[in-house]
Amino acid sequence: MKITAIRATPVLIPLEAPYHWSYGVLDGFTKCVVEVVTDQGLTGIGEAPSHTSAAIIARMAEVLVGQGALDMAGLERRVLPSMPGAHSLTDYATRAAWGAVEIALWDLRGKLWDQPVANLLGGIHRIRIPFTDYFGYRQAQDGKGGEATVAQVVDYCLSLRQDYGTTCFEGKVSDPDLNTNIRLVMALRDALGPDAMLRIDSNQAFSLPSAIHLSRPFEEAGVRNWEDPTADWTGMRKLRERTTIPFSGHNTDLAKAVAYGVPDAIVSDVAGFGGFSSMMRFVSAAQGAGVDFWCYSGGSGLETAAYLQACAAHPHIHEPNQSLLRWQPFDVIVEGPFSPRDNHLDLPTAPGLGVTLDPGRLAFAARLLAERGLPNKYLDPGAPGRMRRMPLA
Repeated sequence: MKITAIRATPVLIPLEAPYHWSYGVLDGFTKCVVEVVTDQGLTGIGEAPSHTSAAIIARMAEVLVGQGALDMAGLERRVLPSMPGAHSLTDYATRAAWGAVEIALWDLRGKLWDQPVANLLGGIHRIRIPFTDYFGYRQAQDGKGGEATVAQVVDYCLSLRQDYGTTCFEGKVSDPDLNTNIRLVMALRDALGPDAMLRIDSNQAFSLPSAIHLSRPFEEAGVRNWEDPTADWTGMRKLRERTTIPFSGHNTDLAKAVAYGVPDAIVSDVAGFGGFSSMMRFVSAAQGAGVDFWCYSGGSGLETAAYLQACAAHPHIHEPNQSLLRWQPFDVIVEGPFSPRDNHLDLPTAPGLGVTLDPGRLAFAARLLAERGLPNKYLDPGAPGRMRRMPLA
C-alpha cells in the first residue's frame, strides 16, 4: 500500500461563546486536518494542534508520497530528526506536524486490518472514557455563554449536572482579584456537593505568594487538581510545601517532574508527542515514575477520537480528560460534535479512529479560518487594542 497524496487543511474550530482565561479571551482554535491517501483506496485521517502544521506537512509530503504506508518507522526517519523529549533542540512544531501524519497512518492500519486503533496499540482496557465538563467566565454570543458572575458560573454547572449528568468539572480560576477566585471555588463546592470532582486551571497566572494565599481555601474546598498554579515549576515546588492539592502542567519534561516532585500529572495531546507511538511510550514512562497523565482540550472530533483510542489502550490514563466539547457547536467529522454523558464518552469501535471526515464540514471550517482570520487569545476584552497582562499579585 503506497502513499499517493497527503493533504493538510488548516481549519478553525469555533466556540459557541468566547471564554476568558488568564491572558485574554478565546473564541476558537486553529487546527490542521490531515488526510493520507493510498493506492488501495483507503485514506487515513488525523489532526495537528495548529494551522501552522500545514506548511510543514506539505514539505513532508514531497518526501513521503510514493513510500509504503505501513512502514511507519521508515517514514518517520525520512521527515523527523532525532528529538529529545524535553530539550532545547526539540522542534515541537515539526514533531506535532509529524504526529498528525502518524495518527493518520494508524487510522490507515486500522481500516486495512478492520480494527480500532486501540486494539493495534495493545488492546482495549476500557470502552467508556472519562471526561470533565468545562466552566469559566464567558461573553454572550448568539444566546450562548454570558456567565459573567460567580452565581452565573455556578448556575451553568448546575445545568450541566441536570442535563448531562456531569459530576466532573474543570475550569478557569485566574481572576486578578484573589478573593473572587476563592468565592467561585467555594460557591461551586457548596452548590455541587462534596462528591463532585472539581479541578481548576490558572494558566501560570499567579505569583507564589498569591498561590499560597489561595491554596488553603482551595484545599478546604476539596480541589482535586490545580493546573499550572504558578508561573513556573520552581514556584510550584515551593507551593507543594504549603498544600496537598495535586498539581498538573503542560510541560512534558518528565525527568524534571520526577526531580522536582511536581507536577503530579502531565497534560498533553497525541499529535504533540509525535503521534500514538511516542505518546504511549511517554505514558508508560510516566506510569513508572508515578506521574499521572490525561489529555487536554480544544480540538475537533478527530483529536478527541485519537484521545479515545489512546485512553482505551493504556490503563494508566485513568483520570478524566479535559473537555471543551460542550462549548463546540461544530465539528469536521460526521459523528461530531462529541457530547459526554455522565462524565464519559464511549470508544468508537469502527476500524481506525472510528470516525468519518465530512468533506463539507471540513471545507466550511477551512473557509471559516480564511474569513475570520487567526484567533488572538491574548487581547484584553476590557481594553480593546491592548494585550492583557495578568498582575502577579
